Amino acid sequence: MELILASVAALLPIINPFSTAPLFLAMTEGDSNERRVAQANRGVIYMISILTAFLIGGSFIMNFFGLSLPGLRIAGGILVAGVGMRMLYPKDNLDQTPEEAAESRAKNDISFTPLAMPSLSGPGAISVTIGLTSLAEAWTDYLSIWLGILIVGGIALIVLRLSTNLVRFLGVNGLHAMTKIMGFLILCVGVQFIVNGVQGIASSPELLRAIQEGLATPALTAPSSE
Repeated sequence: MELILASVAALLPIINPFSTAPLFLAMTEGDSNERRVAQANRGVIYMISILTAFLIGGSFIMNFFGLSLPGLRIAGGILVAGVGMRMLYPKDNLDQTPEEAAESRAKNDISFTPLAMPSLSGPGAISVTIGLTSLAEAWTDYLSIWLGILIVGGIALIVLRLSTNLVRFLGVNGLHAMTKIMGFLILCVGVQFIVNGVQGIASSPELLRAIQEGLATPALTAPSSE
């Protein structure tokens, strides 16, 4: 029970579904309530699946593909920044027929990316999940951590589904304005992800050790001509 609560307390502030709710609402602008609910359901399922995969074999996956947490942060930042740019400067749909516009919206599935990855189960949540495995000594401990992931997923699903109720209060113009505002904020979040990734690389012990060794190496002097 203590490990379940510890997992919820560690993951919930990192995942923070309350900050993801406006992003989810802005990205699903123009969708029906049924489609929003389906996107939220799939997004939370993907989030649980991603964190479960890293719970079971996080260190092996990272080492097998040669991935690092700073690299994940930079990749996630580029992805999130791209979403923010598309929200700020949407494509011109003036040449589209209503049928083409409806078809393009129907193909726009945001449940896996960017909703599940990196918004809900980003580098921070992945690193916390891998860190929680250090507390596990038996399979029951892994089960407790997984139950904590399920509880956080349930909270995220409730928050996302309740966010759809804002549509009736904001209206079309309100949602459009919110999309622009959230697009700018999401762009800033993406850039901050990249900055954090670069800082992680710059402060890595391997890089600092290489710099120290390079500075300690005496410079080669050119032979003097006689």
